Amino acid sequence: MGPRCLATPLASETHTCVQTVYLPVSISPGEQVPQSFSNPPVRSWLEFFLCPSGSSLVRLVGVWRGLRSWRRQQTGATVAPPAAMAAVYSGIHLKLKSPQTPWEDKLKLARFAWISSQCLLPNKEQVLLDWCTHALWGWYNQKVEFSQGVLEGLWCYLDDLLHSRKLHSLLKKGKTISLRLNMAQLLLDRLQECARVGSKSLVCVSTILSVCQGILSSPVLSSVFTTKYELMVDLLAKLCSLACCELQQPLLTETVMTESVTCQDEVTTGCPQTEPATNLDSLDTPPDHPELDTNKSPSKPNEKLHSSSLFEVLLQVLSCYLSVQRQQANPNRVFTMVTNQLIQLLVLLRHLLTSGEYAHLRLRQQLCKDIRVKIDSILQVALFASEHMTSYKEELLPSKEDSGKRGPGGAKGPLKPVSAVLSKLSAQGYCEPPLHYSVKSNTLSLLFKFFVESYGKGKGEREEEQRMLCFYFLTRLVPALDLGLEGHSFSPSKIDQPVSVSPGQKSPPASLCSPESWSLALLAVESLLSQALSANIYNVAADRIRHREVQLNFYRALGQTLFNQAQPSIPAWYRCLKVLLSLNHLILEPDLDQLLSSAWVNSECMEARVQRARQLMVCSLLQTYSKLRQLPHLFSELLSVLCQPALEELRPPLLSEGVSASLRSCLLDTPPSQGLEICSLVLESMRRYIFPDLVKEEKEAERMEIDGGGGDDEGEKREVKVYQERQDSSLKLFSLSQLLHAVLFSLRTLDNASPLPLVRQSQALMKEMQQVVKELLQLLSTEEKPVKTNVSSVQKTPKKGKKNSEKVLESKTGALWEQKTQEATLLLRYTWVEVDTLFDIHCSKYTSLDSAQMAAVSETKDKALSAASVLTHIESLISGGILPARLHPSPSCSPMSCLLLKLLTLQQMKKVLFSSTSLCDPGTAVVLNRAAQFILAELKLDVSLDEEQVWDGQIGSVNASSFFVAHWHLVTSNLPLIAPYLRGEDMGCIANVLVKSLLSRQTDGGKDWPPSCLTVSLISSQLLQSPVLPELPSLFSATVCSLTHRINGVLRVAQAPKVCATLTKFPEEGIDASQSLSKLVKKETIVEDILTSSKTGEVFVSLTDTQTKELMNLLQILTNLNSDGMNSEDLSSIFLVLLFMLTSTSSQSDHVAVDRPDSGGDVLFLVKLLRLLTCLVESRYFQSVLKLIHGGTLLQAAVSSLLWHSNSGRLRATCSPDWLDLIKAVQEFIRSVVQLIINRNSSVRLNLDQFASFLTSKETASRQNAAPSSAAVSGKPDPGASMLSVHLVLASLTSFAEAVNSNLGRNKTIDQTLTQMLTRATASLGPAVESVLKPQSVSEAVVQPVSILGQAFVVEVVTVMLHCELSSLSVEDQNDGEDTKITLSHVTLYQGFCQQILREISSTLRPRDFLVSSLHFLSAFYKAVERTNGKREKEQGEEEKGGKELDELYIQILQNVNRLLTAPWLSSNDVSELEPAVQELLCHLVEKSTTSQFNLLLLMIREGLDVGKLRAGNYREVLSAVTIIKLLSCCQLPESCSKALWFIAPQIISAMVFLVRSSSQDASLTLPFIVPTVTSMTSLLRQGEGLITNPHHVILVLGALQSVSLDHLTPLAYHSVFLAVHEALFAIIQCHPQVRKGTREGGGATDKLQHSQIPHYICSTRISQDQYNINISPRYGFQVSSSNVSFFPP
Repeated sequence: MGPRCLATPLASETHTCVQTVYLPVSISPGEQVPQSFSNPPVRSWLEFFLCPSGSSLVRLVGVWRGLRSWRRQQTGATVAPPAAMAAVYSGIHLKLKSPQTPWEDKLKLARFAWISSQCLLPNKEQVLLDWCTHALWGWYNQKVEFSQGVLEGLWCYLDDLLHSRKLHSLLKKGKTISLRLNMAQLLLDRLQECARVGSKSLVCVSTILSVCQGILSSPVLSSVFTTKYELMVDLLAKLCSLACCELQQPLLTETVMTESVTCQDEVTTGCPQTEPATNLDSLDTPPDHPELDTNKSPSKPNEKLHSSSLFEVLLQVLSCYLSVQRQQANPNRVFTMVTNQLIQLLVLLRHLLTSGEYAHLRLRQQLCKDIRVKIDSILQVALFASEHMTSYKEELLPSKEDSGKRGPGGAKGPLKPVSAVLSKLSAQGYCEPPLHYSVKSNTLSLLFKFFVESYGKGKGEREEEQRMLCFYFLTRLVPALDLGLEGHSFSPSKIDQPVSVSPGQKSPPASLCSPESWSLALLAVESLLSQALSANIYNVAADRIRHREVQLNFYRALGQTLFNQAQPSIPAWYRCLKVLLSLNHLILEPDLDQLLSSAWVNSECMEARVQRARQLMVCSLLQTYSKLRQLPHLFSELLSVLCQPALEELRPPLLSEGVSASLRSCLLDTPPSQGLEICSLVLESMRRYIFPDLVKEEKEAERMEIDGGGGDDEGEKREVKVYQERQDSSLKLFSLSQLLHAVLFSLRTLDNASPLPLVRQSQALMKEMQQVVKELLQLLSTEEKPVKTNVSSVQKTPKKGKKNSEKVLESKTGALWEQKTQEATLLLRYTWVEVDTLFDIHCSKYTSLDSAQMAAVSETKDKALSAASVLTHIESLISGGILPARLHPSPSCSPMSCLLLKLLTLQQMKKVLFSSTSLCDPGTAVVLNRAAQFILAELKLDVSLDEEQVWDGQIGSVNASSFFVAHWHLVTSNLPLIAPYLRGEDMGCIANVLVKSLLSRQTDGGKDWPPSCLTVSLISSQLLQSPVLPELPSLFSATVCSLTHRINGVLRVAQAPKVCATLTKFPEEGIDASQSLSKLVKKETIVEDILTSSKTGEVFVSLTDTQTKELMNLLQILTNLNSDGMNSEDLSSIFLVLLFMLTSTSSQSDHVAVDRPDSGGDVLFLVKLLRLLTCLVESRYFQSVLKLIHGGTLLQAAVSSLLWHSNSGRLRATCSPDWLDLIKAVQEFIRSVVQLIINRNSSVRLNLDQFASFLTSKETASRQNAAPSSAAVSGKPDPGASMLSVHLVLASLTSFAEAVNSNLGRNKTIDQTLTQMLTRATASLGPAVESVLKPQSVSEAVVQPVSILGQAFVVEVVTVMLHCELSSLSVEDQNDGEDTKITLSHVTLYQGFCQQILREISSTLRPRDFLVSSLHFLSAFYKAVERTNGKREKEQGEEEKGGKELDELYIQILQNVNRLLTAPWLSSNDVSELEPAVQELLCHLVEKSTTSQFNLLLLMIREGLDVGKLRAGNYREVLSAVTIIKLLSCCQLPESCSKALWFIAPQIISAMVFLVRSSSQDASLTLPFIVPTVTSMTSLLRQGEGLITNPHHVILVLGALQSVSLDHLTPLAYHSVFLAVHEALFAIIQCHPQVRKGTREGGGATDKLQHSQIPHYICSTRISQDQYNINISPRYGFQVSSSNVSFFPP
C-alpha cells in the first residue's frame, strides 16, 4: 500500500473570500505524523485521516474549527505546486476505491470532499456520484458488504448530493453530470420493497422518495428514466402502488411512519456524518456556493412529512411521465403500456383521492386536485389519441357490408381498445373487493367523458358518424355495470361481441343485489346518460331514418331494465328516468304506466332526497307532455294507474307542493280544451272504476246480511274483505277528487272572449260534475240503514274474542270509508261551486247550473225565490243537513270535511252578498250572522300553540294536526267578508288567538320553516302588518283590548309594595277581550295614581325579569299596530295604562339588592315604553287623552318618574349605548307632546309654563344632587346616579327648547309666549352645563361628568342653547323694530366651547357623533359672531375690532376643517357621514363672506390641488380640497364670490382631470380617491349649468373618465366606479348639451383637445378684473399673496 497523500487545507478567511494553501504530505501507513507539523490543529487533522477508525464526529468538528482558527493567525503561506496536486487527487480517489479503507471512513472522506471547496478533484461531482451509486449497486447485488448504518448513510449522502444547490448550479451552467443507468432499476426495486405490504425496508421511505425527487428535479439527471419509456412506466406504477397503499391502509401507514422515524433515529446514531454534513456545509461553504438543501422541516410531524412528500413526488413523476408520453412516436405502444401496467393503478388512485380517503393523511386539497388532473390527462392522451379513432371505429361501428356481422380482419386481428380497457377494469385483484365495483363504475363515466371530448366534436359530414361512435362506445360501457343488458339485441354490432368481463366472471356479482351496488350503478348510469344528453349524440330523426332506431332500442332496453329491477328508494333511479325522458319521450312511452306507477303513484319511500328526486322527475314528465300537447294522454295513463287495485293508504300524497306548482304552470300553457278534457277523464274514471265498486260492495254487504252467514268464519272474512275493498275505493275516490280540484283550480277562467265551443264544453263538464256529486250524496244517504244493521248484528252475536275484534275493525273500516267518501264529495262540491260561480261571473255566455238559480230562472222567474233558495242552502250547510246526521264532521274526526263545509258556507255568503235582492230580505242578516259564526266555530283558545302546527297550503293535506292552521288561514283571509256579521265575543276570540300566536312567535323566535309552509304565528304576523286590520275597527279594537287586558293581568299578579286603586280594579282573568277597560276601571282613577306616583316617587308594582320580558313582548305587538287605527276610547285606555307602567312600576331587584349587576333590561323596557308612548302621542285621536290629563302635567309626570328611577339607582349600571337610547327616547317624547300642545293652540302658555317651571324649579335641581336610595344605604350620595339625573334634566330642557324654537314665527302672541319659555330654558341650561363641565366637589373628582354624559351630548346642548338665544333675540329685535346691540347671555361659555372644539376636533381620533355635533356648533357660533359683529359695525370704534375677530374665526374654522378632512383616522364612510355637517358649516361661512375671506378659501383649494402631494402619497390632502370643492359648489354664494368661483371653475376642472389621470395608474386609489374626485367634478358640472360656457372644458372630463381603469376591481369598487362615471356622463348630457353639438360639428378639434397634454400645474388665470385683497396675518398659516388670486405653479 502506497503512502497516504493528503491535502491539508489551511483556510484564511476574510469577510467575503477564502484563501487556500495546500501543504502536500506523503506518509506511509505505519509512520507517525512528522514533528514539523507541530501546530496542534494541523497535527490533529493528519492524525484524523491516518487513524480514522478512532475518530468521532465531535472530534472532527473540533479539528476543523481548530484549523480555521489557527489559519487566521498564519501569514505568508504559499500555494502548493502543481506537481503536488496530482498526489492529492490520486490520494482521494484511491482511498475511495481502496478495499482496505473502512466504509465509514470512505463515507466521511466523500462527504468532506464534496462540501470542501479547498479540496479540488477533477470532475469531482461526477466522481462522487459514480462512487456512491456504484457502492449502492454493489451492496444490493451482494458484491460488497458493509453495515446497515453505512447503507443508510450512502442513501442520505446521495440524497444530499442530488439536492445540493452547487450541483444544480453546475447543471444550469451546462456542466455534464449524469447518473449510472443501473440507478433507475435500483430505485425501482427499492420502491417495490416499500410498496410491498408487511415488508420492512432497510432504508426509510422518505430518503428513497427524496432521492427520486432530486433526480427528477433536473432534466439532465432525470434522463436516467426519461430516455427509456418503460422505466418511466415502471416508476409511475411503483409510486401509484405505494400511494394506493398509503390511502387504503391507515394502519399500515402508521407502521411505515414508525419505521421512518426509526430509520431517522438510526441515521442520527449510526451514521454520524448525516446531520453534521449539513452543519459543516453551512459553516464552510462560501456564500455564493450554497451546498445542501434537503428541504426538510423538522418541526412538522413525520407522518405528515412522509405523506406529503410521497404525493409531491408522485405529482412530479406524473408531470414527467406525461411529457415523456406525449413524446412517444408510437401511440399503440403507449396504449398497450398504459392498459397493461397503469390503468388499474391510476383509476384506483384517482378514486381514492376523489372519495376523500386522504383525510387521515392531512394532504392539501390542491395537491390532490393536481394529481387527479394529471391522471386524467394521462388517461385521455394515452387511451383516446386521435390515431386510435380507426381502431375504435373498427371495433364499435357495424360493418357496412353486413350490419349484423363484423367484417373479416387480418391474421392478428385489429386492435380492440374497448375490450382491452374494459377487461382490465373488470378484472379482480388490483384493489380491495369492496372498492372494485365503485372504482369501475366511476371510471366508466370518466372514460365516456374523455371519449366524447376526444371523438365527439366532429363537424360537417363526420359529425353524425362521430356521434354514433360515441353512442356505440356508450353501449359497451353500460353493460359493464352488470345491469343485465347483455341479452338485448339493441345494436347490429352486438352479435359476436365479446363480453367485457374477466374470464372467471360468468354472471354479475352477487353484491350487485345490495342497495350500495345498485346505488353506484345508477349513479354511473345517470352520469353516462347526462353526458350523452349534454353532448347531443342522440339525433332522433337521423336515428330513425339512417340507423334503424338503434339508439331508441338501446335506451328502451335500458329503461326496461330500470323498470324490471326498480329501485324507488334510490334518488339516482329517478334521475336516470328523467334523463331518458329528456332524451326522447318515446323511450319511456311503452312503459308509461309502469313509470307512473313505480316513480309517482306507488313510490313508498318518503326520504327527503328521494322525494326531491321524484318531484323533479314528475315535474319534468308534466313539462314534457305539456310541450308535446299530450297532457290528456298522460293523465289517461295516470288515471288507469290510480284506479288499479292497490292499497291506497300506503301510497304517498299524489300532489306535493312542487308537483302542484308545476301542474299549474303546465296547465296555463296548455289549451283550455285539453284541460277540460283532463277533467272529463277524471270524472269518467270515477264513474267507470270507482262507483261500480262502491255499489257492488254495497250490494254484497246487503246480500251477506240477508243470508246471515254469521257463524261462518269464511263469511266473516268475506265481510272484512268487502269493507277493506270499500275503504280502498273511497281512498281512490278522494285521490281523484283531489286531482280534479287541482286541475280545475289551475285552468284559465272563462271570459267573454272565450269561444262558444269552449263554453259549451265547460258547461257540459260542470253538468257532469254536478251529477257525480249528486250520486255521491245519494250513496252516502243510502248507507245509513245497512251500516246500522251491521253494527247491531256485530253487537248482538259476539262469539269469540277474535271475532269481536274483527267486528270492531269492520265498524271502524266502515266509518273510515264513509269519512273518505264524504271528504271527496264535499271537495267535489266545493270545487264545483267555486268554478261554476267564477265562470258565471266572468263569462256572460255561461249559464250557472246551481239548482237554486235554475229553479228561479226556468220555473218561477222569481228572483226572491232564488234568494230564498240560497239562504235555505246556507241553513242546510250550517245545520249539516247536506250530509247524513251520523256523518256530521268535526275537527277531530273529519277535519277536512269540517273545513270544506266552512268553505262552502263562505261561497254561499258571497253569493248572497253578490245579489242585491238577497240583501233586501230582512232574514238575510240573521242567516249571514249564523253563517259567519259557523265559519268561525271551533276557533278556540284551548288549542296549544307551544308546538306550532304546520300546513303546506294544500287542501288535500288537511288533517287533525294541521286543521287549526288551515282554519285560521280561512278566517284571516276572509275577515273583510265575515267581520261585519260577527259578534263582539267572536271578535274577542279572533283577537285572543292573534295575540297569543304573536306572543308564541316572539317567545320561540320564529322557527325557520320552508317558504311554502304556513303556521298560525306566521299568518298572524302577516295580518298584523297588512293594511286590512286597521280597516276593521271592531277587530282592531278587540286586539287593543286584548293586549290591554294582558298587560293588566301581568300588573295585577305582580308584587305590589303599596296598595293602588288602579290595581284593585283591574279585571280578573276570563273577562271578555272585547270589553273596554273604561267599563271596568275609571280613567280618572288611573290618572290620580299616575300623578301620585310621579310626585312622591312611590312604586305601586314591582316586576320580575320574567314579567318585564312578557310586557316587552306585548309592547312590541302594540308597536307594530297602526296607532291611527285606534279609536279614542281604546287609545286613551292603553295610553294611560302605559303611562302608569312608566310612573308606577319598578324592578323587583331594586328592593332586594342595592348593587344590581345589570340594569340593561330595565332601560330597554323604558326605551320601548317611551317610543310606544311617542307613537301614540302622534296618532290621530290623541286629543282625547288631553281631556283626561293636561299636556304640561303629562310631561311633568313622565320626566319626574324618570328622575325618580335614576335617583333610585335603577339605571345606574346601564351601559352607555342603552342609556343614550333612553335619552333619545325621552327627547322624542317631549318634542312630540310640546308640538302637540302648540298645534292645539289651547292653553299653550299654561301647559308650557307648567313644564318649564318644573324643569327650572329648585325641587328638580335638588333631586339632581343625590340618589336617595343609595344614600340611605351607604350614607353618601351616589355621584353616578346624580349624573344620570343631570343628564335627564339637560336632555329634557334641550328637547323642550328645540321644540319651542322650531315653532317661532307663527304669530306675535304665540311668539311672545314661546320667547319667554326659551329665555327660561336657556337661563337654566347655562348653569347646568357649567356645573357639568367641572367636578362638583373634591369627593366627586373621580367622576368625570362629561365622560359620563358624552362629549357629543354636551356639545349638542350648548348648540341648542346658542340657537335658542339667537332666535329669542331675533324675535325681540323684530318686535322692538330698533337696531339695538345684540348681547349673548353666555358668550363666555360659547367662546370657551369654540376654542376647545377647535383644539380637539382634528387633533386625534374622535367619535363621529362628536365631530358632527362640533361642526353644527361651529356653524351656529359663526352665525352668532357674525350677527353680533354686524350690529357692532354700526357703532363707531368697534368696526375694525369686530372684522378682525370674525376673520380670525373664519381662518381657524377653515384650517381645522381642512385638517379634519385630511385626518388619517377618518375612513371614506366617515367622510361621507361628515359631508352634510361640513356643507352646512361652509354655507354659513360663505353666506356673507367678504372677498378677502373667500380668497382665503380659494387659496386653500389651490394648495390642495397639487399633484406633487398625490405623488408623494398624501392623497388625503388632495382629497380634502376635492371634497371642499364639491360642497362649495352647492352653497349659496354672494354675487361677487359666485362670479369668482365659476370664473376659475374651468381651471379647477382641469386640475382634477389631471389628478384623475395621474392616480388611475394606482389601483389602490380607485375607491378612496378617484371616485370622490369624479363625484366632485360631476357636482361642478351640475351646478355650473349655464355658467361653464366653453364646451372644451367639459370635454376634458370625458378624457378623465376614459382614463379610469376598470380592471382587477372588486365588485364593490366596480359598482362605485360605475355609478360615479354614469352620473358624470349623465350630468354632461343633461346640463351641457352644447358639448354634443360641438362634438358633432368639430370632431377634429375635440379629439385634439381630448388628446392634448394637460400641464402639470394649473394654468395661471386671473379670477376676475376686480381686486381681491388678502390681508391675513401669516400666523394663521397663509402666506401674504398679491392683490390678485391666481392659480399658478408654486
